[in-house]
Amino acid sequence: MGLIYDRDACTGCMLCIKACSFGAIERDGDKVKFDLDKCVLCGSCEAVCPADAILIERKMIDKELIAQYKDVWVFCETVDRRLRSVALELVTKGRELADKLGENLVAVLIGHEVTSLAETLIHYGADKVIVADDKIFRDYTTDAYTITLASLIAPAKPAVVLFGATNNGRDLAPRIAARLGLGLTADCTGLDIDEERQLIQTRPAFGGNIMAEIISPYTRPQMATVRPNVFKPGEPDTSRTGEIEKFDAKINPVQVRTRVLDRVSEVTEGMKSVEEADVIVSSGRGIKDPSNLDLSRRLAELLDAAVGGSRPIVDLGWLPPTQQVGQSGRTVCPRLYIALGISGAIQHLAGMSSSDIIVAINKDPEAPIFEIADFGIVGDLFEVVPALIEEIKRLKAER
Repeated sequence: MGLIYDRDACTGCMLCIKACSFGAIERDGDKVKFDLDKCVLCGSCEAVCPADAILIERKMIDKELIAQYKDVWVFCETVDRRLRSVALELVTKGRELADKLGENLVAVLIGHEVTSLAETLIHYGADKVIVADDKIFRDYTTDAYTITLASLIAPAKPAVVLFGATNNGRDLAPRIAARLGLGLTADCTGLDIDEERQLIQTRPAFGGNIMAEIISPYTRPQMATVRPNVFKPGEPDTSRTGEIEKFDAKINPVQVRTRVLDRVSEVTEGMKSVEEADVIVSSGRGIKDPSNLDLSRRLAELLDAAVGGSRPIVDLGWLPPTQQVGQSGRTVCPRLYIALGISGAIQHLAGMSSSDIIVAINKDPEAPIFEIADFGIVGDLFEVVPALIEEIKRLKAER
């Protein structure tokens, strides 16, 4: 794919300069010249050129080559020899995509002392699990994991590779994409297969105001990172059987340029982090003052819940970023989500709308949060929440 400019055909109308949003075209005498470092090949200049002096030559799809790529792969991240929840979510979704393609689902497990987890991945839908189990993978390092996963992907030619949009997944996926020259869509909230067997990758764009559907038609495998808690894990089928293949990763320690010296545990309010909690009590601008968050904490403590917040109160420093729920924070999917004084901006809804039960308390009856809430209470949260706390205490005392 590239840009072809016929200088002789150019009439010097300069319409292309006005059409370019990236400053990639400038006047050159009575003609123009292009800065290809700035050009993104969007085609705006080609569309307005009346003399057909500009041509964006786009790469044609080699359908025979594309057809050689088969199967859906999922990178299954672990922490402390346990599968992260997003791994099971992606295996469940990967199973669905593989069935639509009529292909196999392969789970890739990299870590130290993680081989025993392979059976679990098969129970959740994997046809095959590739395990790279070595002491060098005890702590995540970009180099070791990239070398191993790239070595697996390149010869196997999978059609799709999925990663969880965790800190490690967001680090690893782009490194793989750059090394293999592939496309990558980050932070997806939806995945599907179209009639041409393309992976449709849906993600929020422009601050969450639109949902963009993205495809990668020119490269394989198609790669995406997917936000945790977007898809729900299925029920395990312990009768399922599959293949477990061990991969002997030959990595020289010299190739690994970083090493973990120490670990610092993150302390979060409530019983769990918002990403893993079954119940979340979240506060928004309606909480008015940071001291009023004690009300949220009291309710959360009674419910064994995590404490969350919308972006405005995190930006104000009332809660740490690790507790922010929303498009620019954490995506959550608890059994119960209680929203206190949250209006329901689309960016916040994108991060919690898949919760099983949503309870909203807001004094504005027109607040958008009520459109998705299962239970809505129109009232002053400083009156409603204390009453709710007392009622929960009464019920607990009776039990």
